[in-house]
Amino acid sequence: MALRMTPELQQIKDAVEDICNRYDDKYWLTLDREHRFPDEFRTAMAQAGWLGITMPEQYGGSGLGITEAALMMQTVGNSAGVFAACSSIHVNVFAPHSIVVHGTEEQKKRMLPPLIAGTDKTCFGVTEPDAGLDTTHITTRAVKKGDRYIINGQKVWTTTAQSANKIMLITRTTPIEECKRPTDGMTLFYTDLNRDYVQVTEIEKMGRAAVDSNSVFIEDLPVPENDRVGAEGAGFKILLDSINPERILVAAEAVGIGRRALGKAVAYAGERIVFGRPIGKNQSIQHPLAESWMELEAADLMVWEAARQHDAGEPCGAYANASKYLAAEAAFTACDRAVRVHGGMGYAKEFHVERYFRECLLPRMGPVTRELMLCYIAERVLGLPKSY
Repeated sequence: MALRMTPELQQIKDAVEDICNRYDDKYWLTLDREHRFPDEFRTAMAQAGWLGITMPEQYGGSGLGITEAALMMQTVGNSAGVFAACSSIHVNVFAPHSIVVHGTEEQKKRMLPPLIAGTDKTCFGVTEPDAGLDTTHITTRAVKKGDRYIINGQKVWTTTAQSANKIMLITRTTPIEECKRPTDGMTLFYTDLNRDYVQVTEIEKMGRAAVDSNSVFIEDLPVPENDRVGAEGAGFKILLDSINPERILVAAEAVGIGRRALGKAVAYAGERIVFGRPIGKNQSIQHPLAESWMELEAADLMVWEAARQHDAGEPCGAYANASKYLAAEAAFTACDRAVRVHGGMGYAKEFHVERYFRECLLPRMGPVTRELMLCYIAERVLGLPKSY
């Protein structure tokens, strides 16, 4: 279904757009070159209350749904900051959902307001070097000692860990070989990222240089028992509550990025004169851009249906995965075409589309790969046997 833009939704879009417009392509290119986090942008979003868009009102949030959050993130994705801007605030929108649903009242009062205000910055410690997307085979271990846990292990691709003071951390409290099912024996914590026990090493990467990705090494990290979210051993099930919202948000962001790139390509095609005529007169330019418009619009419809299903409490796994897959593919194609429409100048940083292209690769790879989403649809929708 298409998103019906109510006055309330239009107000969200306009307000977020107003903030995004303060930070132009030059700002984001500078941060990309300097590998500097967009503190100014994140602070502006926090001060306007957007970091708590899905949080309950009694803790300082807005109490809105994934539909409103997806609109916010799509608007950010369609700005000059593209995926870097999204990544600087993305974790605030979906990760604390585990606390909202499974946390105690004491935890909600203690943990949520600083996240909403932006005074706490969190990162998400899930992926491990030897487990990848097979989360059941993580080896980061939490051992109970009295009223606390001692945690040892390693995480990788942990976004914003350079500046975060908190971490949402999934661990094993029971080795997998001692569990009836692989998904048993995992426990979730939200705790201090204590640098006395944690080493954070930045990973140099292809794009999104303004927002850091890291390897995190944890040695004897003491974590109070009251920083455990939910029951011991139930961490995997709790984590699942955040998976579909995250995929919907990433899909919305990808559509925004694709539209940004398409807009740049269309503008350039209209003004670039070669052989005495705008290159936009040529069908070899027109047709690929028209295809990208259709692909992005189709993916967008899937995003809003997935968001509607989630907010209505309906099963949304199929549409969440499908929207993320289609949006990521459409964004990648649009960004690729934008670079090629610009010709040689598409390779130049001053036209910015090369930065969009580098960043649009991320939604294709994470938080889940294209292949695993195809497996999900094959198994859960088409009823085919599990292939792995």
